[in-house]
Amino acid sequence: MPLVDIPGSKSVTARALFLAAAADGVTTLVRPLRSDDTEGFAEGLARLGYRVGRTPDTWQVDGRPQGPALPEADVYCRDGATTARFLPTLAAAGHGSYRFDASEQMRRRPLAPLTRALRDLGVDLRHEAAEGHHPLRIEAAGVEGGEVTLDAGQSSQYLTALLLLGPLTRKGLRIRVTDLVSAPYVEITIAMMRSFGVEVAREGDTFVVPPGGYRATTYAVEPDASTASYFFAAAAVTGREVTVPGLGRGALQGDLGFVDVLRRMGADVEVGEDRTTVRGTGRLRGLTVAMRDISDTMPTLAAVAPFASGPVRIEDVANTRVKECDRLDACAENLRRLGIEVATGEDWIEIRPGTPVPAEIKTYGDHRVVMSFAVTGLRTPGISFDDPGCVKKTFPGFHEAFGELAAGWGIPVAGA
Repeated sequence: MPLVDIPGSKSVTARALFLAAAADGVTTLVRPLRSDDTEGFAEGLARLGYRVGRTPDTWQVDGRPQGPALPEADVYCRDGATTARFLPTLAAAGHGSYRFDASEQMRRRPLAPLTRALRDLGVDLRHEAAEGHHPLRIEAAGVEGGEVTLDAGQSSQYLTALLLLGPLTRKGLRIRVTDLVSAPYVEITIAMMRSFGVEVAREGDTFVVPPGGYRATTYAVEPDASTASYFFAAAAVTGREVTVPGLGRGALQGDLGFVDVLRRMGADVEVGEDRTTVRGTGRLRGLTVAMRDISDTMPTLAAVAPFASGPVRIEDVANTRVKECDRLDACAENLRRLGIEVATGEDWIEIRPGTPVPAEIKTYGDHRVVMSFAVTGLRTPGISFDDPGCVKKTFPGFHEAFGELAAGWGIPVAGA
């Protein structure tokens, strides 16, 4: 059976870098993801004065519970949402003057709920151009802590940033959440904070984070479940089989739940202790599914939906409109380019069965659009992409790995 070695999780790597930088001592990260996003995060830490030592399979970070080593820094966050949201929060706990900026794509993505919460906690933070967006400047003097209210209905990363900040405050944090999307990502954060010595409590809609800081550790980064979704989907649409080691019943990432969607559609799925296998059965049923909690895999499902026997309706995915691009509209436009009938609303997309025709996929520089429609290309030779290289954000070697899998199955892969 084909085994696919998926790179480390982007979400886990970013959180681990924050935790390692904040911890007391030297932390070793085992098999972290090496991609544009995570390299950007590590580079940002270095700009703030943290020591980050990198070898191919391990990264070592010298933690500084007191905050950045440098009193001034200018940090470029590239395209990385975790970098752009987590690093200013980390810097706020220190003492100094710090400026953060990002790519045009990241400048368009919202920050306001997080920066509003930081200001409510007394952080001196100023947006230099558009309010609620990068670039921004922080005059950091530590964070006292206390109570704060947060709307995390656009992104769970706002809540994760505040949770990670909590132990670095003088009094701890009580975070009341009025809305929350992608809740499983918050569970990742809480589980990882536990590995670094902090227990988060929950009282209804309030998260309680104690002060006291983090302990350094050795932390193994599990494979990226969102990235694995493309390989699982590939097996489902081609009637083949694939196994991803390192992702099983104990996985932190909620996006492994995508295999349950494939199971509902007719694929055979086995989730073991430390691996997951998907076998295509030659049939895919239509379905209606709410994907609020696993919305990063919405494009994966949209890209395979034409091959189902009935309509596929994906609901409760409004937050996909504020990702690297408006993913809901991007999926709809590209499916229509492929000759597929699609309807959309504010938070849903419905895709009719059909036979895709070859076309160039408009990627909007979004790695997930490319990787999703590469799956469509397994059954539609001639699909190409206007920017295939944007996969470097999370998986620089995607095209090679996907092509190798397809070649093993005797299937030509979509043109890159």
